[in-house]
Amino acid sequence: MQTPLGSYLKAWEQAQCDAIVADLFGYHALQLGLPDLHTLQTNRMPHRWLAVAHAPENFETIPEAETLTPIDFVTDYTALPFFESSLDLLVLPHSLELSADPHATLREAQRVLVPEGKLLIISFNPISLWGFKRWRQPDFIPEVGELIGNKRLKDWLKLLNFEIEISQFGCHRPAIQNGKWLKRFAWMDKLGNSSWSLFGGVHLLVAVKRVHGVRMMSPNWQNSRVKGVAPVSIARKQ
Repeated sequence: MQTPLGSYLKAWEQAQCDAIVADLFGYHALQLGLPDLHTLQTNRMPHRWLAVAHAPENFETIPEAETLTPIDFVTDYTALPFFESSLDLLVLPHSLELSADPHATLREAQRVLVPEGKLLIISFNPISLWGFKRWRQPDFIPEVGELIGNKRLKDWLKLLNFEIEISQFGCHRPAIQNGKWLKRFAWMDKLGNSSWSLFGGVHLLVAVKRVHGVRMMSPNWQNSRVKGVAPVSIARKQ
Protein backbone atom coordinates (compact mmCIF):
# COMPACT_ATOMS: atom_id res chain seq x y z
CA MET A 1 0.00 0.00 0.00
CA GLN A 2 3.03 2.31 0.25
CA THR A 3 3.92 2.07 -3.46
CA PRO A 4 2.33 4.28 -6.15
CA LEU A 5 0.36 1.28 -7.42
CA GLY A 6 -0.75 0.40 -3.89
CA SER A 7 -1.86 3.98 -3.26
CA TYR A 8 -3.87 3.92 -6.50
CA LEU A 9 -5.53 0.67 -5.42
CA LYS A 10 -6.24 1.93 -1.91
CA ALA A 11 -7.77 5.19 -3.17
CA TRP A 12 -10.26 3.38 -5.40
CA GLU A 13 -11.24 0.82 -2.76
CA GLN A 14 -11.58 3.47 -0.04
CA ALA A 15 -13.83 5.63 -2.20
CA GLN A 16 -16.13 2.72 -3.03
CA CYS A 17 -16.37 1.54 0.60
CA ASP A 18 -17.07 5.07 1.88
CA ALA A 19 -19.99 5.45 -0.53
CA ILE A 20 -21.48 2.00 0.08
CA VAL A 21 -21.29 1.53 3.87
CA ALA A 22 -22.52 5.05 4.67
CA ASP A 23 -26.11 3.96 3.98
CA LEU A 24 -25.96 0.55 5.68
CA PHE A 25 -27.62 0.48 9.09
CA GLY A 26 -27.61 -1.88 12.04
CA TYR A 27 -25.71 -2.37 15.30
CA HIS A 28 -22.61 -4.51 14.68
CA ALA A 29 -20.09 -4.29 11.83
CA LEU A 30 -16.80 -6.11 11.33
CA GLN A 31 -13.90 -5.59 8.94
CA LEU A 32 -11.89 -8.77 8.51
CA GLY A 33 -8.28 -8.04 7.57
CA LEU A 34 -6.28 -5.29 5.81
CA PRO A 35 -5.91 -2.54 8.45
CA ASP A 36 -4.48 -0.26 5.71
CA LEU A 37 -8.05 0.23 4.52
CA HIS A 38 -10.64 2.06 6.67
CA THR A 39 -13.71 0.35 5.20
CA LEU A 40 -16.06 1.31 8.06
CA GLN A 41 -15.08 4.95 8.62
CA THR A 42 -18.29 6.38 7.11
CA ASN A 43 -20.56 3.77 8.64
CA ARG A 44 -22.72 4.85 11.60
CA MET A 45 -23.27 1.54 13.41
CA PRO A 46 -22.48 1.89 17.14
CA HIS A 47 -20.22 -1.16 17.28
CA ARG A 48 -17.49 -1.48 14.62
CA TRP A 49 -14.43 -3.73 14.86
CA LEU A 50 -11.35 -4.75 12.91
CA ALA A 51 -10.08 -8.32 13.16
CA VAL A 52 -6.93 -9.76 11.58
CA ALA A 53 -5.57 -13.27 11.22
CA HIS A 54 -2.05 -12.33 12.37
CA ALA A 55 -1.06 -9.27 14.38
CA PRO A 56 1.98 -7.45 12.90
CA GLU A 57 5.14 -7.74 14.98
CA ASN A 58 6.00 -4.59 16.97
CA PHE A 59 2.84 -2.99 15.57
CA GLU A 60 3.07 0.05 17.86
CA THR A 61 6.55 0.94 16.57
CA ILE A 62 5.71 0.73 12.85
CA PRO A 63 5.93 4.30 11.40
CA GLU A 64 2.80 3.94 9.28
CA ALA A 65 0.80 2.36 12.15
CA GLU A 66 -0.80 5.73 12.90
CA THR A 67 -2.55 5.60 9.52
CA LEU A 68 -3.89 2.09 10.04
CA THR A 69 -7.24 1.12 11.51
CA PRO A 70 -6.78 0.04 15.18
CA ILE A 71 -6.84 -3.75 15.49
CA ASP A 72 -9.43 -5.00 17.99
CA PHE A 73 -8.63 -8.70 18.02
CA VAL A 74 -6.86 -11.57 16.23
CA THR A 75 -8.93 -14.49 15.00
CA ASP A 76 -9.12 -17.33 12.52
CA TYR A 77 -11.17 -16.27 9.50
CA THR A 78 -12.96 -19.62 9.54
CA ALA A 79 -13.85 -19.46 13.27
CA LEU A 80 -15.04 -15.99 14.22
CA PRO A 81 -15.76 -15.32 17.93
CA PHE A 82 -19.36 -14.24 17.33
CA PHE A 83 -22.70 -15.90 17.93
CA GLU A 84 -24.77 -17.07 15.00
CA SER A 85 -26.73 -14.24 13.33
CA SER A 86 -25.07 -11.46 15.34
CA LEU A 87 -23.44 -9.15 12.74
CA ASP A 88 -25.25 -6.70 10.48
CA LEU A 89 -22.30 -5.95 8.19
CA LEU A 90 -19.15 -7.91 7.36
CA VAL A 91 -16.42 -6.52 5.10
CA LEU A 92 -13.83 -8.83 3.53
CA PRO A 93 -11.13 -6.66 1.86
CA HIS A 94 -9.02 -9.29 0.03
CA SER A 95 -9.69 -11.59 2.99
CA LEU A 96 -10.73 -14.55 0.82
CA GLU A 97 -7.45 -14.44 -1.10
CA LEU A 98 -5.50 -14.32 2.15
CA SER A 99 -7.47 -17.18 3.71
CA ALA A 100 -6.20 -20.75 3.58
CA ASP A 101 -9.79 -21.90 2.99
CA PRO A 102 -11.81 -19.13 1.27
CA HIS A 103 -14.94 -21.29 0.97
CA ALA A 104 -14.90 -21.97 4.73
CA THR A 105 -14.45 -18.24 5.33
CA LEU A 106 -17.62 -17.57 3.32
CA ARG A 107 -19.52 -20.21 5.27
CA GLU A 108 -18.44 -18.55 8.49
CA ALA A 109 -19.57 -15.19 7.14
CA GLN A 110 -22.97 -16.68 6.37
CA ARG A 111 -23.18 -18.05 9.92
CA VAL A 112 -22.45 -14.81 11.78
CA LEU A 113 -24.55 -12.47 9.61
CA VAL A 114 -28.13 -11.72 10.59
CA PRO A 115 -30.92 -12.38 8.05
CA GLU A 116 -30.75 -9.53 5.51
CA GLY A 117 -27.21 -8.77 6.73
CA LYS A 118 -24.76 -7.34 4.19
CA LEU A 119 -21.48 -8.86 3.01
CA LEU A 120 -18.97 -6.63 1.17
CA ILE A 121 -16.15 -8.43 -0.64
CA ILE A 122 -13.13 -6.90 -2.39
CA SER A 123 -10.85 -9.14 -4.43
CA PHE A 124 -8.42 -9.06 -7.33
CA ASN A 125 -9.81 -9.98 -10.73
CA PRO A 126 -7.85 -12.82 -12.37
CA ILE A 127 -9.20 -11.84 -15.82
CA SER A 128 -7.41 -8.48 -15.95
CA LEU A 129 -4.02 -6.88 -16.56
CA TRP A 130 -3.37 -7.27 -12.84
CA GLY A 131 -4.27 -10.95 -12.95
CA PHE A 132 -2.08 -11.49 -16.00
CA LYS A 133 0.89 -9.89 -14.25
CA ARG A 134 0.27 -12.03 -11.16
CA TRP A 135 0.30 -15.12 -13.40
CA ARG A 136 3.62 -14.04 -14.96
CA GLN A 137 5.08 -12.75 -11.69
CA PRO A 138 3.68 -14.67 -8.67
CA ASP A 139 5.32 -12.37 -6.10
CA PHE A 140 3.68 -9.29 -7.64
CA ILE A 141 0.92 -9.39 -4.98
CA PRO A 142 2.63 -10.79 -1.85
CA GLU A 143 0.92 -13.24 0.50
CA VAL A 144 -2.20 -13.50 -1.67
CA GLY A 145 -3.16 -17.03 -2.64
CA GLU A 146 -5.31 -18.14 -5.56
CA LEU A 147 -7.31 -15.38 -7.24
CA ILE A 148 -11.04 -16.15 -7.29
CA GLY A 149 -12.95 -15.45 -10.49
CA ASN A 150 -16.17 -13.46 -10.54
CA LYS A 151 -18.39 -16.34 -11.69
CA ARG A 152 -16.88 -18.76 -9.21
CA LEU A 153 -17.40 -16.36 -6.31
CA LYS A 154 -21.01 -15.71 -7.28
CA ASP A 155 -21.67 -19.47 -7.46
CA TRP A 156 -20.30 -19.91 -3.94
CA LEU A 157 -22.48 -17.09 -2.63
CA LYS A 158 -25.57 -18.47 -4.34
CA LEU A 159 -25.05 -21.85 -2.64
CA LEU A 160 -24.92 -20.03 0.72
CA ASN A 161 -28.22 -18.20 0.02
CA PHE A 162 -26.65 -14.81 -0.68
CA GLU A 163 -28.22 -12.48 -3.22
CA ILE A 164 -25.95 -10.12 -5.15
CA GLU A 165 -26.88 -6.43 -4.84
CA ILE A 166 -23.77 -4.71 -6.23
CA SER A 167 -21.07 -6.01 -8.56
CA GLN A 168 -18.54 -3.58 -9.99
CA PHE A 169 -14.95 -3.46 -11.22
CA GLY A 170 -12.23 -0.83 -10.98
CA CYS A 171 -8.52 -0.09 -11.38
CA HIS A 172 -8.25 -0.52 -15.15
CA ARG A 173 -4.75 0.94 -15.42
CA PRO A 174 -1.82 -1.44 -16.04
CA ALA A 175 -0.16 -2.86 -12.93
CA ILE A 176 3.02 -0.77 -13.10
CA GLN A 177 4.91 0.58 -10.12
CA ASN A 178 6.23 3.72 -11.82
CA GLY A 179 4.05 6.54 -10.50
CA LYS A 180 4.72 8.81 -13.49
CA TRP A 181 3.60 6.22 -16.02
CA LEU A 182 0.69 5.18 -13.82
CA LYS A 183 -0.70 8.72 -14.01
CA ARG A 184 -0.33 8.76 -17.80
CA PHE A 185 -2.70 5.80 -18.04
CA ALA A 186 -5.45 7.56 -16.05
CA TRP A 187 -7.59 7.69 -19.21
CA MET A 188 -7.95 3.90 -19.04
CA ASP A 189 -10.12 4.12 -15.91
CA LYS A 190 -12.78 6.24 -17.59
CA LEU A 191 -12.71 4.20 -20.79
CA GLY A 192 -12.57 0.91 -18.91
CA ASN A 193 -15.65 1.68 -16.84
CA SER A 194 -17.69 2.24 -19.98
CA SER A 195 -16.15 -0.21 -22.46
CA TRP A 196 -14.45 -3.14 -20.70
CA SER A 197 -15.66 -2.97 -17.12
CA LEU A 198 -15.34 -6.74 -16.52
CA PHE A 199 -11.56 -6.54 -17.00
CA GLY A 200 -10.83 -4.18 -14.11
CA GLY A 201 -8.03 -5.20 -11.80
CA VAL A 202 -10.28 -5.23 -8.70
CA HIS A 203 -13.76 -6.62 -8.15
CA LEU A 204 -16.12 -5.27 -5.47
CA LEU A 205 -19.27 -7.15 -4.57
CA VAL A 206 -22.09 -6.58 -2.06
CA ALA A 207 -24.38 -9.48 -1.18
CA VAL A 208 -27.30 -9.80 1.23
CA LYS A 209 -28.03 -12.91 3.28
CA ARG A 210 -31.45 -14.33 2.47
CA VAL A 211 -33.25 -16.71 4.82
CA HIS A 212 -36.33 -18.48 3.47
CA GLY A 213 -39.41 -17.98 5.60
CA VAL A 214 -38.08 -14.85 7.33
CA ARG A 215 -40.00 -11.61 6.82
CA MET A 216 -38.86 -8.21 8.08
CA MET A 217 -41.62 -6.58 10.17
CA SER A 218 -42.26 -2.86 10.34
CA PRO A 219 -41.92 -1.12 13.75
CA ASN A 220 -45.70 -0.72 14.13
CA TRP A 221 -46.56 -4.31 13.23
CA GLN A 222 -48.32 -4.87 16.56
CA ASN A 223 -50.79 -2.08 15.81
CA SER A 224 -51.53 -3.12 12.25
CA ARG A 225 -54.93 -4.59 11.54
CA VAL A 226 -55.28 -8.09 10.22
CA LYS A 227 -57.15 -8.08 6.95
CA GLY A 228 -58.99 -10.89 5.26
CA VAL A 229 -59.59 -13.04 8.33
CA ALA A 230 -61.51 -16.18 7.48
CA PRO A 231 -64.88 -16.59 9.28
CA VAL A 232 -65.06 -19.07 12.14
CA SER A 233 -68.07 -21.34 12.45
CA ILE A 234 -69.99 -21.19 15.76
CA ALA A 235 -71.97 -24.13 17.08
CA ARG A 236 -75.70 -23.38 17.16
CA LYS A 237 -77.41 -23.87 20.51
CA GLN A 238 -79.84 -26.73 20.58
